Amino acid sequence: MKPRLREIVLVHTALLAASAVVLYPVLWVLKLSLSPGGRLGSDTGALPIPSSFDFSSFAAFLGARDFNGNPIFWYQLGNSILVSAVSTLVGVVFALTAAYAYSRFAFAGRTTGLKLMLVSQMFPAVVTAVPLIVILDSLHLFGTTAGLVLVYSTGAVPFCIWMLKGFFDTIPRDLDESARLDGAGHWVVFTRVMLPLVRPGIAVTALFCFMNAWNEFIMASVFLDDATKYTLPVTLQQLVGGYDPDWGVFAAGSLLLSIPVVAVFFVLQRHLVAGLTAGAVKG
Repeated sequence: MKPRLREIVLVHTALLAASAVVLYPVLWVLKLSLSPGGRLGSDTGALPIPSSFDFSSFAAFLGARDFNGNPIFWYQLGNSILVSAVSTLVGVVFALTAAYAYSRFAFAGRTTGLKLMLVSQMFPAVVTAVPLIVILDSLHLFGTTAGLVLVYSTGAVPFCIWMLKGFFDTIPRDLDESARLDGAGHWVVFTRVMLPLVRPGIAVTALFCFMNAWNEFIMASVFLDDATKYTLPVTLQQLVGGYDPDWGVFAAGSLLLSIPVVAVFFVLQRHLVAGLTAGAVKG
């Protein structure tokens, strides 16, 4: 039965209204980044339509240099990509084997371990800043990109384990048993049978892990003390953290900072719909 014209109009009107609500803040940030001076005030208006197209804020953010003349944006862009990519890779790889074990094997402390990992996610990361500083300093990793990767990846492992365990739980155990009857060992079952089936779950988990590392700035600002080793969110926070915030450059940087996340989303989009509906919340 075909939907009536009235229903189609109402559905599309509701979708357009929801899209307008979602896109309005983004368009307003775009307007702020293109406005001369990039200042907030009552004269800016409520409509997200820029009065002129001034790209000086983008040029200022892209062309920023430190006291030594280093192109600071490109250093920090490389740091952000490196930290986010390596943290995601390490977190997902370590979580895959652990999530498979928690899903398929029965061992002492299994339930307790899952609960403890869940409890660890209830506290903000800044609570662990002091002990992490002591640990990184003892390992001579304080102030280094490697130390930040270690912090991000270890913090992401509990979340990744819980996410991936839910996906492993949705796979029937009959597949494991059939593979073992054919002579396959645990490693062959894990790599040849399970991993291809949880690929959508890996994509979803990796995206969340990448976004968390890409957008995080509190821990990065605590553990890094050299501008050439900063990640881009730290620089964005510093743009509006003083007495004379430059909102235009901040808006331009925010838009530029969102591009890699959008790119990763489009690369993984064919896996996301299946992954988000495949049982990531199953316990």
